[in-house]
Amino acid sequence: MSSPDEIKALAQRFFDCVEAGDIDGLVDCYAPDAEIWHNTDELIQGPQDNRKVLAGMVTRIVDRLYDDRRVEIFPGGFVQQHVLRGTRVQDGVRVHLPACVICAVANGKITRLDEYFDSARVADFRKYA
Repeated sequence: MSSPDEIKALAQRFFDCVEAGDIDGLVDCYAPDAEIWHNTDELIQGPQDNRKVLAGMVTRIVDRLYDDRRVEIFPGGFVQQHVLRGTRVQDGVRVHLPACVICAVANGKITRLDEYFDSARVADFRKYA
């Protein structure tokens, strides 16, 4: 089992990778058989499918920032609430996406990620996807 400090560092690294557009670093945070679920489509992805989604997002949204990060560690994982902010490349509009992410962690890797966000905000965020 990962210690609370290790879990907190993993959470920090995971979201820092998205901000930096480091998709390889982000995928490295996942266990090979990790499950990624979003409330807006209720589908489960694996790390490689998630890689494609995030690679597309980092090309469409620049100046990414996870603002107002609030992280709570629990035995075996973490919860983070944040607002993802950025600029849509297509039209230069600043966008933001409030979200809550719950992650299960084992052996220093994310084994399950459940992400909850407002579907109306997702539509704005993905307007030109």
